[in-house]
Amino acid sequence: MTARASDTGTDGLIMPTPPRSSDFKALYLKLERTLDNIERIEESTVLLETVLQILVRDFRDDLGFEMGRLYRSEGLDYYLCCAFGGSWPMPIGYRVPREHPPHVRTLADGLLIMRKGDPGYDEQIATAIGVGTTFAAIAVGPGNTHVLVFSVDGEINEEQVLYSLSAVRHVINMKLQQGKLAGLLEEARTIQESLMPSGSPQVAGYEIHGYSRSAEVVGGDLYDYLPRRDRLLGVAIGDACGHGLPAALLARDVITGLRMGMNEKSRVSRTVERLNRVIHRAALSNKFISLFYGEFGPGGALVYCNAGHNPPLHQHGTTLRPLERGGLILGPSPAARYAQGRTCLQSGDAVVLYTDGLIEREDTRGKQYGLARLKRLLRGMPEMSARKRVEAIVGDSDRYAEGVAQQDDMTVVVVRRT
Repeated sequence: MTARASDTGTDGLIMPTPPRSSDFKALYLKLERTLDNIERIEESTVLLETVLQILVRDFRDDLGFEMGRLYRSEGLDYYLCCAFGGSWPMPIGYRVPREHPPHVRTLADGLLIMRKGDPGYDEQIATAIGVGTTFAAIAVGPGNTHVLVFSVDGEINEEQVLYSLSAVRHVINMKLQQGKLAGLLEEARTIQESLMPSGSPQVAGYEIHGYSRSAEVVGGDLYDYLPRRDRLLGVAIGDACGHGLPAALLARDVITGLRMGMNEKSRVSRTVERLNRVIHRAALSNKFISLFYGEFGPGGALVYCNAGHNPPLHQHGTTLRPLERGGLILGPSPAARYAQGRTCLQSGDAVVLYTDGLIEREDTRGKQYGLARLKRLLRGMPEMSARKRVEAIVGDSDRYAEGVAQQDDMTVVVVRRT
């Protein structure tokens, strides 16, 4: 495979194309649609039992879940109160001590994947409850009142299981705590407005313009400008899965984390790795957000890292090249490593950054706007200013979807070398 310019790191090594976020997004949307169907369930135990059944019944092909178990905290220990799937005779009421190593890790981290042979794997307990060789678990509820455990059949896709269980854990906790969250909406809107750029920065050699519009009162899209040393300008764009309050809170965490985590001597990729660990540990978020972060320097140099985001387009005349180098979407894996890409903007070149709320916008027939339409539009405006380009993109999107309510947050940022 021949490496593109944007696929070669600062160390000169050729790296494979990073994982795309499409599989995760499709899986999240399936989870979101499924869990939407149970939002009317008020009693927490019924809610958890229903979730257990749905994950085993409907997600076996996606995640390999063959059996699920629900444990309830009573005193210092956890007791099996519900089981679904599998043929193993489940001893309802079986006691698992709180100090049982897998439970300790699950309660500490919120979720766990464990295989036979891992430290803390107890074969005696595993045999008693029919775990098998691999299982995954999440702790949910205020104070971790319940633990859901799933036996995994066959080879496990760890990233997808972590992603899915984190999403499920988030939705359950939001449902169980929704009464406490009612007062946060206005606060989140105020905070989000204060964090978003109030205008375009003035940077020698560049013109910049950005626009963002939420589908609800608050949204999960973000963009930010971060002035750096030696006339460097950091530009970030991100998209939290879903929209509304949970996505807005995560976007807030990412902007704050970027601003606080900047280190003048750090590589862009290392900054993103630190941020990924912060997002993974976040408690009140859906824990998945795509992010593109790049630093534009004098002479047109761009150093960037793409964490599962829609690849921005580097436009040179009518030529469009995606900026893909980076790694996994932020959140699912705290140990994820990220690569760093480089490219160079010549005079008149532009980088067009966007979120999927633009290209996935639908018309009255349910057909999406699409990346191909965006590219055709851009090829017709190779000399247009950053502001005019953003206005043209947003205007074309609005005309395309005329008569259809906006379903997702939409953000567009253009950086043009003058």
